[in-house]
Amino acid sequence: MRQISLREFRTRGAKALESIPTGETVLLSGQQGPAYFLVPVFGDVVLEDKELRRAMAKASLRESWRIAEATGLDQISDEEIEYEIDQVRTARHRRKAG
Repeated sequence: MRQISLREFRTRGAKALESIPTGETVLLSGQQGPAYFLVPVFGDVVLEDKELRRAMAKASLRESWRIAEATGLDQISDEEIEYEIDQVRTARHRRKAG
């Protein structure tokens, strides 16, 4: 994977990508660090989109796990989770009935 600055990509556009081998993913980075991936598409666009969405979902899940660990929420028991769910369902039922 190659890295290109956001500034270079904005100013030079496609010319900034000319040195990148065909098919290679590009990481665009700004002053705050990595910002975007440019992912080449081959063949079936629908399948490529599905794979990209799967990768994004996995990344989101990893981030959720990181946050849960940092806040201690990864230590919650199944019983505590079920209790929370029951509380929300009961509150929702009361709103609909009232």
